[in-house]
Amino acid sequence: MTREPSPAEALARLRLARTEGVGPQTYRRVMARFGSAAAALAELPRYGRGTLLPPAGGTVRREAEAVARLGGRFLFTGTPGYPPLLELLEDAPPVLALLGDPAALAAPRSVALVGARNASAAGRRIAEELAEALAGAGFPVVSGLARGIDAAAHLGALRAGRTVAAVAGGLDQPYPPEHAALQARIAAEGGAVLAEAPLGTAPLARHFPRRNRIVAGLALGVVVVEAALRSGSLITARLALESGRELFAIPGSPLDPRCRGSNDLIRQGAHLTEGLDDVLEHLPEAPRSTRLFDPPAARTAPEPAPASLPNPAETQEGAGQVFELLGTTPVPVDEVVRRCHLSPSVVQAILLDLELAGQVEMLPGNRVALTGRA
Repeated sequence: MTREPSPAEALARLRLARTEGVGPQTYRRVMARFGSAAAALAELPRYGRGTLLPPAGGTVRREAEAVARLGGRFLFTGTPGYPPLLELLEDAPPVLALLGDPAALAAPRSVALVGARNASAAGRRIAEELAEALAGAGFPVVSGLARGIDAAAHLGALRAGRTVAAVAGGLDQPYPPEHAALQARIAAEGGAVLAEAPLGTAPLARHFPRRNRIVAGLALGVVVVEAALRSGSLITARLALESGRELFAIPGSPLDPRCRGSNDLIRQGAHLTEGLDDVLEHLPEAPRSTRLFDPPAARTAPEPAPASLPNPAETQEGAGQVFELLGTTPVPVDEVVRRCHLSPSVVQAILLDLELAGQVEMLPGNRVALTGRA
């Protein structure tokens, strides 16, 4: 049974998530290892050899207070309210800042609409009408609050139901600035606005692919309305496929460069979509089994802390043996365990130490490789 973390543990989770060098996947492993963020933070200096410096407690406390003043709250993986579809991703954000109604995130079947920022009038109309139909049928519509298709999708959904916006910067940095009123309206009218980045974070170009994975992860299906051959919408489409979600595309004129990417998706197997019926016909009840991580039911709460950590002397003695088995070519962790004379728990502790020190990278499929940094 999941439960909300205590106020002290919530602040500790925020500190851990905001620690430079602790990404979403490392956060999961550290939490599974130590059972709580407070315990993990106490161990980071030893495991990171002094290179992992969490923000001060006062810094995250001020962030939490500022989010509360905006009318928002935090959602943590493994706790109630965290979007269940998003939590299926291996790199699901450890913490999300939320404005609006958490109920907008609880629907089992949401649909994302994405497309060109410089969308045509016809494309915007299609996005608005399809979003309105989806929301009216009880499917929250997810998008990224950008100009063009995203904005049209949010506006259409607001006419008939709920919509969810994932933003690239902090909740206090609406982007584009002219969508500040739309962001506020989404939060006020039963929808939700989500941000992975801390307050004050400007939406820079490098943040948008991370935002795109949230858009894809929140939905069972992604509809691409207009997209050039090289566009962020195609990144969202690829991420959707990688996480076992269904892909749809609206056909467009072959003479319009804004449609070449979406038309190519149809050529590659995306469902040709002209309206609500086309989406409903192919929208599954759940993601395909190619999802990247176990469902929340298998990990509804962090694993309890072990009774005792591996002996530091044992991990220190075995570190060289493990390191010698690694190279820049990824190998399964199970193979490393088989080839050395150490227990799995000791090998995992050594790999965590090396990962936090920046010397190894843990990869999908429980594989590990050297980063090339000694």
